[in-house]
Amino acid sequence: QVQLVESGGGLVQAGGSLRLSCAASRGAFSTYVAGWFRQAPGKEREYVAACGWSNSSTYYADSVKGRFNISRDNAANRVYLQMNTLKPEDTAVYYCAAGQIYYSGNYYRDRSYGAWGQGTQVTVSS
Repeated sequence: QVQLVESGGGLVQAGGSLRLSCAASRGAFSTYVAGWFRQAPGKEREYVAACGWSNSSTYYADSVKGRFNISRDNAANRVYLQMNTLKPEDTAVYYCAAGQIYYSGNYYRDRSYGAWGQGTQVTVSS
């Protein structure tokens, strides 16, 4: 099973940008779908974005579409989340996930992913 470690979180002002990185190990990462989820205090974990086996297949939650960009580098076993025009409501712990998912309609379901990182905090101040 692939193991994941996120980095790149921090404190940023509204309108700013952050780039999250997720490093994968112990698995054929290129065969996994990669996703980003987030969980704000007192709320359920929610889907943010997903990337198929290549950067040609990317998907986004409506709340981040046009502001966030997911990409992956299979040679480096990494997936990234570039977050632009950040808003206070983007404040959450962000989790990287990986799963062997064969139907894109399931990319948004957290139960589709078998591997999770420990999370990285993103705080957007107003």
